Amino acid sequence: MLAAQAKLVYHLNKYYNEKCLSRKAAISKTIREVCKVVSDVLKEVEVQEPRFISSLNEMENRYEGLEVISPNEFEVVLYLNQMGVFNFVDDGSLPGCAVLKLSDGRKRSMSLWVEFITASGYLSARKIRSRFQTLVAQAVDKCSYRDVVKMVADTSEVKLRIRDRYVVQITPAFKCTGIWPRSAAHWPLPHIPWPGPNRVAEVKAEGFNLLSKECYSLNGKQSSAESDAWVLQFAEAENRLILGGCRKKCLSVLKTLRDRHLELPGQPLNNYHMKTLVSYECEKHPRESDWDENCLG
Repeated sequence: MLAAQAKLVYHLNKYYNEKCLSRKAAISKTIREVCKVVSDVLKEVEVQEPRFISSLNEMENRYEGLEVISPNEFEVVLYLNQMGVFNFVDDGSLPGCAVLKLSDGRKRSMSLWVEFITASGYLSARKIRSRFQTLVAQAVDKCSYRDVVKMVADTSEVKLRIRDRYVVQITPAFKCTGIWPRSAAHWPLPHIPWPGPNRVAEVKAEGFNLLSKECYSLNGKQSSAESDAWVLQFAEAENRLILGGCRKKCLSVLKTLRDRHLELPGQPLNNYHMKTLVSYECEKHPRESDWDENCLG
């Protein structure tokens, strides 16, 4: 049995070194190429409308707010400033979403985003995205990469097609720290020892993002409340959870298998499904010793 396990570990490491690392290198190269174009477009947007300041900065060889959906598809989260005069309301009526409501009607004129506030005092995710989409369309025509980048039509999302090969969605968002949403209050599950209390505290302090994107929690039909709502996203928290042991290596192998064998029409499976699978495995195998390199197989 030990011989079989050693053989499995050997082949997995060989696969990782030959296939996973070359995939990572290729995606890193694509990210640099894509981010050059997106940065240029966002610089143009900022010239037209200084409230939309580009937050796409490179830190320690990674770009803040960039998520790889698949080798040709990316999402860039654009962090907005000054959420201060709004209260975060998460009453469970819109699964996976929350609204931002003026804390005091008198503060309306003090908000940086005054023209996007609805009559009932909500900061509308849809209105902000609609304005941002117009600005990006104008920026695409003016930027220095205008020959290789164009807007994707027929969507309310802000999507760019670059060199006819890559699609990048740019999503306006607010970063929320110091609070934890009620809809995620059930996490971590009380009967599962993973993650430990220190990691939980770290993750909750990391906070979450509120994204301006379509949310289809009601059978794809968007009520006005829904189109004003913001989608909850926990990308940084999730990345923090899979640190330690061979978790990230495991995820890398799954992503490589997906890219090589499950790149199917309509993309029913993307990187986020792989990340979710690893998270479930972490709950099923809560001990750190379960994630020793020798257990990867």
